[in-house]
Amino acid sequence: MAETSIAIIGAGFSGTLLSLHLLRRCPPTTKIHLIERSRRFGRGQAYSTPNPSHLLNVPAGRMSAFHDQPGHFLDWLTAQPAETLKGVVPGAGAFVPRELFGEYVRSLLNDELRRTEPRDRLELVRGEVLGIERSRHPLVLTLDRDRRIEADLAVLAVGNFPPEPMPIADPSFYDTAFYRPDPWAPDALSDLDPASPVLLIGTGLTTVDAVITLLDQGHTGPIHALSRRGLLPRRHASAPPVPPGAPIQYPTSVAALTRTIRSEAERVSAGGGSWHSVVDELRPFTVDVWQAMPIEEKRRFLRHLRPWWDVHRHRMAGPVADRIEAARASGQLRIQAGRIRSYAIEGSLVRATFRPRGKQEEASLLTARVLNCAGPGADYDRIEHPLVRRLLADSTARPDPLRLGLAVTGACALINGNGAISRRVFAVGPVTKGTFWEMTAVPDIRRQCELLAQHLSTLIKSPTGVLPAATAARKTEALTYTI
Repeated sequence: MAETSIAIIGAGFSGTLLSLHLLRRCPPTTKIHLIERSRRFGRGQAYSTPNPSHLLNVPAGRMSAFHDQPGHFLDWLTAQPAETLKGVVPGAGAFVPRELFGEYVRSLLNDELRRTEPRDRLELVRGEVLGIERSRHPLVLTLDRDRRIEADLAVLAVGNFPPEPMPIADPSFYDTAFYRPDPWAPDALSDLDPASPVLLIGTGLTTVDAVITLLDQGHTGPIHALSRRGLLPRRHASAPPVPPGAPIQYPTSVAALTRTIRSEAERVSAGGGSWHSVVDELRPFTVDVWQAMPIEEKRRFLRHLRPWWDVHRHRMAGPVADRIEAARASGQLRIQAGRIRSYAIEGSLVRATFRPRGKQEEASLLTARVLNCAGPGADYDRIEHPLVRRLLADSTARPDPLRLGLAVTGACALINGNGAISRRVFAVGPVTKGTFWEMTAVPDIRRQCELLAQHLSTLIKSPTGVLPAATAARKTEALTYTI
């Protein structure tokens, strides 16, 4: 039987998990090429942090890589030696360091690499994919150093990109040493005088991580965090089940949906419950509600409701919330609502001028560093990534209408520049937010990977689906990389 191959571009959580599910579902003759531009196979940005204070935002009991084995991650934690856990006490409700989850995903990858039968089903390739030639079969992925990989199917799992800078009158400031565009870069908060003021653009979970990093490195100076609404993520809390009531029908207009959620939260609170359970009850239906919304309602949601949804949906672990609240109470962390207008360098500091929300008069503050924590960049027309630029230039892909990622179908197939649906190139993870909206948390990505793996395995098995080229014709001119 001829070999079929699938190339997955990106070996962060999304790409790695998809690989694992494909190996479970595809025929033994299917080969997976997992390609990663960095050394961080299995981790990605979110789970590469070495800081033990950077905790998961989902309890350990819900972080399994496999839907049919809900306790898999918890079992893995329990089996780890004390030196790996570093004082962490495993438990279903525990918010453990993100680094541990990264180790878990890497261990799953290593388990697959150690399997002896069938041999060589999974190949790790370290390199950067620069383009996908789709004019013939099989697809040809061009990589750096004049390498290429041939594959029957390809999946983009490129993860998140650094935040986009705010428009200002003099954008040359963004080229100075005072500004750091990537909050996940190792030097984002290095070489700072501990007493110097710092400005964080954004007040979401990325800002929370940055504040925790500053506190851990002994920063004593003021930490300013500025966003348009000045909203911080809420705290996780154990909430009793929603009291019985009439089944909720979720509207697909923003105004009606907001009224429904508020009304349900009031009903639950009157019965001794919490809004947390109301938001969690909506989670299984979020994709359905999003996909049923007219596009104008989606735009209205992004303009008006998104910040409020984000802070209630994407919450802080209790220990993290304690430290954030303490920093605010001491006056070190100062949250402000407003919009940046300009930056001016004054000696060793920068004067950041902003317009406070609801006011006409401008205000300013002095800072030694500006760190962009405004959330991942999602407008693919503005992302300077070589593969993204090539895919858009040759019409293999196009941005989704809401500028949240790339346009894909409900089966994750790319939609090209002419509106045609690809049969061979797919996408998974945050790049698909325009179609699925909630595609950042592990439970959501896990479900998407399971469904896409099942779909791709069906294409491989179908006589009218993928037609693999002869095994002898395959040439993989790529340097393999093992972990």
